[in-house]
Amino acid sequence: MHILIALLTAIGGAIWWWMRMNPREAIDTASDLATTAINAPRRLAFRRKTGQHPVEGIDDPRIAICAIAQAFVEADGLPTQEQRDKLHVLLRQKLRSTEEEAKEMEVLGRWLMTQCDGPAAAVPRLARRLNKIDNGTAWDQLQDVLYPLVQGELSEGQISAIDDLRVAFKR
Repeated sequence: MHILIALLTAIGGAIWWWMRMNPREAIDTASDLATTAINAPRRLAFRRKTGQHPVEGIDDPRIAICAIAQAFVEADGLPTQEQRDKLHVLLRQKLRSTEEEAKEMEVLGRWLMTQCDGPAAAVPRLARRLNKIDNGTAWDQLQDVLYPLVQGELSEGQISAIDDLRVAFKR
């Protein structure tokens, strides 16, 4: 414990010394960090509304598709690194997003899935929201992302997720 305190003290001292020697740069850096943290959800068209579930704050169909794809992959357990990498590539290709946008969508999608208490509850809720925000036009895009994620036969959780998607999109 005393080593941790000494380490944190040393880091704090170094930051304090740097701020004293470069006050303008320190203020600019702090301002940039605050602005980035505040604008990150706006950049992805996500607005948390008071008194509503976080899924209701999704305004961008790409975020909903990403969250559904993550829930689909995790339907029967944690995904492998290969599945995560494949999902990342699909998000960049099919949703035409940059590297940074894809990473942010993955983080936000994972958080949204956990706010729904897991993949089984997330798929129907996210699918209803996706259908609501784009009137069902994202169905093809969603299929383009989900189809390559299927490896071999579908698991029971994935079959249930597809049934939930069909109900939400009335297909």
